[in-house]
Amino acid sequence: MILVTGGTGTLGRKVVRGLLDAGRDVRVLSRTDKAPYDGVQVVVGDLETGAGVEKAVDGIETIVHCAGSATGDDVKAERLVAAAVPAGVRHIVNISVVGANTVPVVSGLDRKMFGYFERKRAAEVLIERSGIPWTNLRATQFHELTFTAAEQLAKLPVVPAPSGFRIQPVDSGAVAERMVELALAAPQGQVADIAGPRTYTFKEMVKVYLRAAGKRRLTMPIHTPGKAAAAHRAGVNLSPGHGTGRTWEDFVAARLGQ
Repeated sequence: MILVTGGTGTLGRKVVRGLLDAGRDVRVLSRTDKAPYDGVQVVVGDLETGAGVEKAVDGIETIVHCAGSATGDDVKAERLVAAAVPAGVRHIVNISVVGANTVPVVSGLDRKMFGYFERKRAAEVLIERSGIPWTNLRATQFHELTFTAAEQLAKLPVVPAPSGFRIQPVDSGAVAERMVELALAAPQGQVADIAGPRTYTFKEMVKVYLRAAGKRRLTMPIHTPGKAAAAHRAGVNLSPGHGTGRTWEDFVAARLGQ
């Protein structure tokens, strides 16, 4: 039996589908009792509070940890590990983010804007030190999140574009396929990153969306201060040589029904 946390989210739902297609029994830890697919066990619980987690990990050999959010990923990992160790879990496959180990430790404004990376690294460390064999995959930003950001920014009359920032958005479907492969294999520790096939400046990314949506907006370059922002300008959030999956252009066109 394989447990998928975050099994109803963008990535987790696709991981669940892949595991089912591989003939595996799947359980999902979710805040609701609605299963993402027929045949999937659901345990209602919450990693932020720890409610239901012990029940979710009972009898589980492998956990695919996809539950994540803008805040609290370190807390979620702590709750998961605390329940998984006594339950005898044999493998945790964790999804993290490219840059988790290279974005500088942040404080003040940096922490408000880039604390996500710090919390992702803290979650990695908790899993690494748990004593449970583990596999960690770092991915760049999913197309879905990039699309949401572009969509929201396009509502403004002038779109702010952080100067020097580049992104390498990746297809969540490709990430899910890789997570399934890792879940069905032996623990491997840190594995190679996964990223999209092309790198864009922030302005280019927004322009792709605007053209596809038939909108025109001015963009205004802005300078983002701090060490974490400087690290992004240096490309620590990118993973050259590990590109795969659909391009940003193809994703946007498909999302807009073109």
